[in-house]
Amino acid sequence: MKKIIWILTLFISTASFAQKGKVLTKFSNVITATALKEKLSVIASAEMEGRETATPGQKKAAAYIESEFKRMGLLPGNGTSYQQTYPVYQDNLTAKGIFVNGTSFEWDKDFNFSLQTIANGKWDYTNVVFAGYGIVDDTKGINDYAGLDVKGKLVLILEGSSAGMPTMGQGGNRAFNSNPASPMAKMRNASAKGAAGILVVSESFPRKTPTETKGNMYLKKNEGPAFLMANVSVNLASAILAKQGKTVTELSGITKGEFAADVTVVATKKTDNLESSNVIAVLPGTDKKDEYLFLTGHYDHLGKRGNVIWYGADDDGSGTVGVMQMAEAFAAAAKAGKKPRRSIVFMTVSGEEKGLWGSQYYSEHPLFPLDKTTADLNTDMIGRVDTERTTADSLNYIYVIGHDKLSSELQGINETANKQSSNITLDYKYDDPADKNMIYYRSDHYNFARKGVPVLFFYDGMLLADYHKPTDTIEKINFELMEKRTKMVFFTACEIANRDEMLKRDIPLNMPAR
Repeated sequence: MKKIIWILTLFISTASFAQKGKVLTKFSNVITATALKEKLSVIASAEMEGRETATPGQKKAAAYIESEFKRMGLLPGNGTSYQQTYPVYQDNLTAKGIFVNGTSFEWDKDFNFSLQTIANGKWDYTNVVFAGYGIVDDTKGINDYAGLDVKGKLVLILEGSSAGMPTMGQGGNRAFNSNPASPMAKMRNASAKGAAGILVVSESFPRKTPTETKGNMYLKKNEGPAFLMANVSVNLASAILAKQGKTVTELSGITKGEFAADVTVVATKKTDNLESSNVIAVLPGTDKKDEYLFLTGHYDHLGKRGNVIWYGADDDGSGTVGVMQMAEAFAAAAKAGKKPRRSIVFMTVSGEEKGLWGSQYYSEHPLFPLDKTTADLNTDMIGRVDTERTTADSLNYIYVIGHDKLSSELQGINETANKQSSNITLDYKYDDPADKNMIYYRSDHYNFARKGVPVLFFYDGMLLADYHKPTDTIEKINFELMEKRTKMVFFTACEIANRDEMLKRDIPLNMPAR
């Protein structure tokens, strides 16, 4: 029965497409490999400096996209402005110090701080609690804080676990999530116990490369109490134990507990108020102009370090210019008197590489009602071939994510549009709930989906090769394949924009925890 209903839905969708979408889809001839390459040659150029969020390069890219939207005759999406700005913060450590029993220690020779957690100030401690490795692992019955009172106190712990003292860099991504011996897990444990801060004894001093005193950017100011986390050398840790006549090499044999030591920590941190933006243009519809279809892609990338530029031609220069070229096609249709029924919003966002910041900000500060937003079609990486794909269709495919979520109408519409246009393989691999890469959560469509807006995410699957490397350059883009993919998305957009009704929202938002 389900199969019959799906076939009937596909038939009705096909008929609807033929009747209402054909007028607009003929303007897909505007979407060419040449036009896409022309725009990407600007977006992925050295002049844009890798387009890192809240940097001059990102602002240059935003200005270019805005100028193109203006040239096309599209209206500004934020009142009189084409940009929706949002705040970004970054910390700079201008002074730092640790003193033990009156002796001053040097930055990078004997200590460094976590800029993300330390606040401005001067802190004096007369006692330090040694808590072994500072590990709490209920699954293994380990609790290094058992019997210790660390509330409001400074805690000294060893790096790693009893199996050894690995350097801070070991453990891969697990070092920031599930590994109970990771620095972040240890910080959470100490904070949960009420400690004022932790000193983590590390063998990696003195540092071979200088520790950056400019912190990572962040989206929201931390209004909670600051927590001190510092990495310290064996020499500094031994100085803390000097009154007991002990050295850090003997710590593994020392009973956990409180030690008398005069420790002073000094930090002066300046917070810079930066700014980034989403670039938004709108093409008003006709009889359904108060309903909206979004076409999105992120224009930010990883920036530059020294003279090395992360160009981000595929990620996501390709999706950005795909949105721009679809805007060009819709604008050409409008100039010919063939507007879509619904309004089309073209939004290129920044901050995706930082954690979906731009789309998150938009979802929390929408410029158009989300309950009147029929769908978001998101393009993030549509210019390359998945290096792991070995099937015969490797030059004629796209991964589609979201087809079976939120709206039962998405799959039929998209497959019909594909047959009417590029007829490429639509691969649903990444919609598998067991997808270990969790692709559904990793691009800007997610911030629409979590608000209940139906989404489709189009993606080339390139997770290896040049992904997030300076070698992601325009010379490696397959523009002919990119043209096919962009046209298919354009046909899908034409159908959704011209339907009698908004897409059904008939599948519950039931996604696994991130």
